[in-house]
Amino acid sequence: MEKRAFRLPGFAAVAVLLVLAAAAVVPVIVVTGPATIALTIVCAVLVAAGLTGFVVVNPNDAQVVQFFGRYVGSIRDAGFHWTWPLTAHRRVTLRVRNFETARLKVSDADGNPVEITAVVVWRVVDSANAAFGVDDYVEYVAVQAEAAVRHMATTYPYEPHAAGAPSLRDSEVVSEQLTAELAERFALAGVEVIESRITHLAYAPEIAQAMLARQQAAAIVGARYTIVEGAVGMVSNALERLREEHVVDLDEERKAQMVANLLVVLCGDRSAQPVVNAGTLY
Repeated sequence: MEKRAFRLPGFAAVAVLLVLAAAAVVPVIVVTGPATIALTIVCAVLVAAGLTGFVVVNPNDAQVVQFFGRYVGSIRDAGFHWTWPLTAHRRVTLRVRNFETARLKVSDADGNPVEITAVVVWRVVDSANAAFGVDDYVEYVAVQAEAAVRHMATTYPYEPHAAGAPSLRDSEVVSEQLTAELAERFALAGVEVIESRITHLAYAPEIAQAMLARQQAAAIVGARYTIVEGAVGMVSNALERLREEHVVDLDEERKAQMVANLLVVLCGDRSAQPVVNAGTLY
């Protein structure tokens, strides 16, 4: 867990070290002796040790401070700082990053091979976990992102089985599911998922043509169903209007013939060629 490291303004620490350096040099010039030499050595050691405590933090960066392998804290404030001497400093960027997975070939919930690509927007929120929780947090994000996309792709079918059912083509549901899974996976590395989106989704080339033909057939069937349903309503309405307004009285045989003609005209995929009846209706 990240914690704040002890720090002082860097320029103030420079002033203190300059005073110590002067205290080490001036007595040797003025007075010589064992005590003076000892004071000079002590001041020189303090100055040399103090120089190891300076650290520069860039905006949207953090410096992880370690004292002989022990984590003592992190510095997030941008600027020139001085912290514990004899410490090691490791830079961890807090900037927002993008990662796009490779084009992955996986099987969806129905077993159909699909190609899928996702983009993940992330950033480090806990520098201690990023530095010590995993070996390399950037590589960890890349591997876990691809694993999460593969797992998510096997959870949903490419196309919904019923109206309103979730599928890979439902971007909102898929994005929420993917973001939640990535957040759980990235927590160990101190990484926050800002957003994740599917950027490419398609059937694999070996079945793309067959699936396209199936989609076209389903679309044709759906369109025909809508046309027939509308035509039946129009014919029923026409017969009802003729009966109510007493335009013409038709027996059952003429009604059947009229219904057949109207359905042919309304449901046909080509323009009907009318034939004018020059004789009587009967």
